Amino acid sequence: MNRFKTKFLKYIKRLSIFTTLLVVFAVICNTLIIYNAEGKTFLQIENLPKNKVGLVLGASKYTNGNRINLYYKYRLEAAEKLYKAGKIEFILISGDNSRKEYDEPSDFKNDLIAKGIPTHKIFLDYAGFRTLDSMIRAKEIFGLTECTIISQKFHNERAIYLAKKNGINAIAYNAKNINGRYGIKTNLREYLAKTKAIIDVVFNVQPKFLVEKIDIL
Repeated sequence: MNRFKTKFLKYIKRLSIFTTLLVVFAVICNTLIIYNAEGKTFLQIENLPKNKVGLVLGASKYTNGNRINLYYKYRLEAAEKLYKAGKIEFILISGDNSRKEYDEPSDFKNDLIAKGIPTHKIFLDYAGFRTLDSMIRAKEIFGLTECTIISQKFHNERAIYLAKKNGINAIAYNAKNINGRYGIKTNLREYLAKTKAIIDVVFNVQPKFLVEKIDIL
């Protein structure tokens, strides 16, 4: 019985040490990404430098409850605002179109056109399955070396880090964030996502698809 208790305590101790190391690693990763984005995200449109291309990071239009996803709504509004203020000339929308019935980029495009954005000013990346994919494809497929990322601040920070690691000089405009229970849940997931972003860079993870190049005029 004592032997079992000793082994159990050793197991608990090792598990505790391992868990502590994981938490410390996650804190370091998040701190690094947030620090890297310092001074590169903007909330006030008048302070935002101009860029040729605004890169909208995709989101589903509807929640599971079939309501408008506020992350989608606020990114859409931010993209419209930047274009009409002359802060960007073109809009590249990078999102998930992995299934025929699910098409984030086209949803954004249709709603932007309804808001008066010309069709020829909008480009779509249907294989932006993850932020990593979006940033690498922005460089390798669409030839971007600089851009203005459009998403919520927590997301923009990670995107700026991935952009820098893949040769893109990026700044970001912070779309309106979401508070309350849903916002807290998303921010907790983002904590893990920032950690994963560091790991992806270390192991040189590549997008699912890299095909022919598309020029944004």
